[in-house]
Amino acid sequence: MKIAFIGGGTMAEVMLAGILENNLATKEDITIGERLESRREYLAKKFEVNVLASNIDATKDSKLVILSIKPQDLNSVFNEIREELQEDQIVISIVAGASMKKIAQALEHHSIIRVMPNAPAQIGKGMSVWVASPEIPTPDLRVVESILESLGEQWLVTDEKYIDMATALSASGPAYVWLFLEALIDGGVHIGLPREMAEKLALQTVFGSITMAQTTGRHPANLREMVTSPGGTTTEALLVFKEDGFQGTIIQAIVAAYEKAQELGGS
Repeated sequence: MKIAFIGGGTMAEVMLAGILENNLATKEDITIGERLESRREYLAKKFEVNVLASNIDATKDSKLVILSIKPQDLNSVFNEIREELQEDQIVISIVAGASMKKIAQALEHHSIIRVMPNAPAQIGKGMSVWVASPEIPTPDLRVVESILESLGEQWLVTDEKYIDMATALSASGPAYVWLFLEALIDGGVHIGLPREMAEKLALQTVFGSITMAQTTGRHPANLREMVTSPGGTTTEALLVFKEDGFQGTIIQAIVAAYEKAQELGGS
């Protein structure tokens, strides 16, 4: 299947790497439309794929057209490729805040897939939530599913409203985790641990805790109770979290991110 990327930024590079590494398409099947010359040269050299300055030329004969551009570039790209899109082409958007309705109206095209990936896709550990127009054939959906699985885990939803919710949780979520990780490290240094040791302890603790939750399938609350002894050190620490509204703050942050996502999308 021939695939065109409109925009050759970081996420396009990540998806391209996943596609090629998992043999989902050949190098000859991939075309990238990228206006920045230095980026064109980099992508052509690294992946040995066809990289063009013209988005119109990039989309020709491609079954999947992946919009991997900045939101502010959408309108110019819409105007550029609208007349060239064929009825059987599928447009996949990973552009934050761009609703399927907006894309469909702007392109006068109805085979649309909207994907919300996240940063860990860069190491094959991402979480992608996506929604597709009902008229897209199942075999084509399976191809898209395979592409997203090359980035990590994927979840197909039937209602676009879940995309903004996923934006607040899984797309923005890595920043919350990294902020917590940063605080763990700083806390360790504050009580006297060497920074290198604090980093090692914090990283392995977070990694091990997440892996344990995944492999055991136990509810996080149950796992937390397992390591919380009455009157112990963990109990004392959790009491501070409770008094400072730790859980409530996280929930409020997710709600704030969700509301911002709706605002950006015009919901």
